[in-house]
Amino acid sequence: MISERWNAGADVSLYLGDTLDLLRDIPSASAQLIITSPPYNIGKAYERARRRSLGEYVSGQEAVIAECVRILRPGGSICWEVGNHVEANRILPLDIVLFPCFQRHDELRLRNRIVWHFEHGLHCSRRFSGRYEVILWFTKGDAYTFDLDPVRVPQKYPGKRAWKGKNAGQYSGHPLGKNPGDVWIFPNVKANHVEKTIHPCQFPVELVERFIVALTAPGDLVVDPYAGVGSTACAAVKHGRRAAGADIVPEYVRIARERVALTAKGAEAYRKLVQWVNDVVHGRMPME
Repeated sequence: MISERWNAGADVSLYLGDTLDLLRDIPSASAQLIITSPPYNIGKAYERARRRSLGEYVSGQEAVIAECVRILRPGGSICWEVGNHVEANRILPLDIVLFPCFQRHDELRLRNRIVWHFEHGLHCSRRFSGRYEVILWFTKGDAYTFDLDPVRVPQKYPGKRAWKGKNAGQYSGHPLGKNPGDVWIFPNVKANHVEKTIHPCQFPVELVERFIVALTAPGDLVVDPYAGVGSTACAAVKHGRRAAGADIVPEYVRIARERVALTAKGAEAYRKLVQWVNDVVHGRMPME
């Protein structure tokens, strides 16, 4: 069931309107994961088509972050994916700008600053072209959910063996694969990408999947305050989690609802390039 407002009994709640209105309806300590990519203050439609001063932008983010911390369970995670604000060919890294907003909440712990690298984007002529964004992963408290095994990736040298010492002759890598590290390479959603919609800055579903599988359990609530066309909700539904999100653009919310409905039926198209060892273990794809 897809609800148009917050509904604790719904599989998915997708709200057309201001994210603060949605977040304030969600009870405290309800969400296991909050993952989003907020506006970068560059005047897109989902920013009400205007740039704000830096102070206004940060104040708006502070209010949203405070609500996210309130609705997050102890042991839950916040993942804030941002790039650079660009003006007059100068960049302002938004993870650096927004970090103090999170640091004000004593219960939050920064676990990783993950770099998402992609190959396509604007071509710059007077600086190097930007080909990465950053995800700040915070947990609420020191005891938190993190399940590495389901998101391990194949070892670079899967047949490598130790050549000396007490383990000589034995495989030197973890039998379930390696930790994917903190530099992730996923194609961004551009041009002919199978997930492409009208949204200009769309999450690849696989990026969200890695967090959802590692940081939540089936039935948990995943919240995306800036839901866009619903990639987070699709990833949540795909893995048996509940989802909630908001956006101010009616067409984005309409597309999000369509994509979630297709995902629930197993009919939505996704692109998946990174092979998880867990898929091999359970026979969902062959090991090369």
